[in-house]
Amino acid sequence: MKARSIALLAALALLAGCGTPGGNSSDNSKQADQAKKNSAKVDVSKAGNVTLTIWDQEVRGGQAKQIKQLNQAFQAQYPNVKIKRVAKSFTDLKTTLKLAVSSSKAPDIVQANQGRPDMGQLVKGGLLKPLDAYADAYGWKDRWSKTLLALNSFSADGKQFGTGNLYGVSQMGEIVGVFYNKDKVTSVPKTFDEFEQMLAKAKQQGEVPISFGNLDKFGGIHEFQTVQNQFADPQSVRDFVFAKSGASFDTPENQQAATKLQEWADKGYFTPDFNGTGYDPAWQQFAKGKGPFTIAGTWITADARAALGNKLGFFLMPPREAGRKPVSLGGESLPWAITSKSKHADVAAAYIDFITNAKAADVLVQTDNLPAMTTSAQPTNPVGQDIFRAWKSLNDADGLTPYMDYSTPTFYDDFSGAVQRLLAGKQQPQAFTKSVQGDYAKFTDKL
Repeated sequence: MKARSIALLAALALLAGCGTPGGNSSDNSKQADQAKKNSAKVDVSKAGNVTLTIWDQEVRGGQAKQIKQLNQAFQAQYPNVKIKRVAKSFTDLKTTLKLAVSSSKAPDIVQANQGRPDMGQLVKGGLLKPLDAYADAYGWKDRWSKTLLALNSFSADGKQFGTGNLYGVSQMGEIVGVFYNKDKVTSVPKTFDEFEQMLAKAKQQGEVPISFGNLDKFGGIHEFQTVQNQFADPQSVRDFVFAKSGASFDTPENQQAATKLQEWADKGYFTPDFNGTGYDPAWQQFAKGKGPFTIAGTWITADARAALGNKLGFFLMPPREAGRKPVSLGGESLPWAITSKSKHADVAAAYIDFITNAKAADVLVQTDNLPAMTTSAQPTNPVGQDIFRAWKSLNDADGLTPYMDYSTPTFYDDFSGAVQRLLAGKQQPQAFTKSVQGDYAKFTDKL
C-alpha cells in the first residue's frame, strides 16, 4: 500500500487544487502556446553535453530489458548525451511524481499515467510541456491511432480529457486479459459461461482458479472491468471515463458485473486473502504452475513466459454470447512526457522519438512487449502471437475500454477502495454502484 507522510499529502492536495502555480487556466493556455513556439526538432549530436534525467516505471522483465537496450543505443548514437535514469514501481511513481515535477530539480522526462489523477493534475498545474509541435515535426500523429493519442491529450487547463493538446506518447499497447497454463487448460473457452465452468472445475480439484492479488489496489480495478465488459456496452464505459453528458456508473449492467465478481469471491475462485496479497506475488504463483488462470495485463508477458515457456497462453475474456465482437480493458502504457521545467526539452523530444520509432518497435517485440505504434514486426513465440492477434481484433472492432481510474482526480483511490470493499463483502452491489457514482459526481458536477 502507499505510504505517505502528512507533509506529502498536504503538498499533493495543494498541487491538485491549483492551476499554473501563481496563475490561472488562461495562464496555462498562454504558456502552452508559448511552449509550442519554443519547440524544435534538433540535431542531438550538435546539442552539446546534455544530461537527461528520466523517471520511468519500466521495471518488470520485458519492460526493463527494452528500455535498458534503447537507452544504451541512444547514448551510443549520441555520446554527448548522458541518461540519468530513475526507475520506480508504478505505485512509487504515482506517490512521488507530482512533487518531483514541481520541484526546482524536476526531471526532464517522466512517465505520467493517463487520466485525471496524474496527467490531468500535472497539466492543470502547468507542469508538463505540450508536445504538438514535436508531433508535427516527427510525424507522431501517423505513428499512433487517434484513440491512443486522445488518451494522452488534455485541454490546457486540464479540464477536458481526450481532446486539446498532446502531453505524452506511449511505447506499448496494453490488454488486460486471461493468461492460462496449457498444462491445466486444454481449450480456450468460447463463452463467459464456459469460462465459469472451468473456474468451478478447478476449485473442485483443489486449485486456485484465478491467481489474484489486490493489496496494491489496481488489480481489483482490472478484475472488475474485465467482468464489466461482458455486461456493459463499451461505449458507455468510454463515455463515463471521458465524463460525457449523462454518463453514470449506477446502472443495472454495472450492478450485474459487481454481483458476478462478488459471487466469484464468495465461491473462492480467487487467491485466498487476495486483498492482503500483492499483485506481483499473485501472478508469480500462477507462473510457478499453481493454478490455471490469472487475469493480468500484457506487461507480465516476458516474466510469465520465462517461467512457463510455451505452456503460457493468452485469450480475451470470452463474451456472454458466442460471436459477440471482442471487448477488453486496455489501451497503452504510461506515456513519456516532458516537464515544463526541463532545460533540454528539444533533446528530450528526440529521445522520446528514438524510443518509439520503427526500430524501437522491433526491440519491443524482441523483448516480449506489444508496441502501441504501427509496426510490421511480429513475435515468433506462441503467447506473443496470441496477444498480437487479440490486439488486432480489438482495434478492428473498436473494442478497447479505458481504465476507469482515469475518470476523476481522486478516482484511483475512490474506485479501487470501493472494489476492495465489494470483494470483501463489506458493500453489496447496489450500494457499490451508488457510492462509486457519488464519488464520480462530486467532480463531474463541477465541470
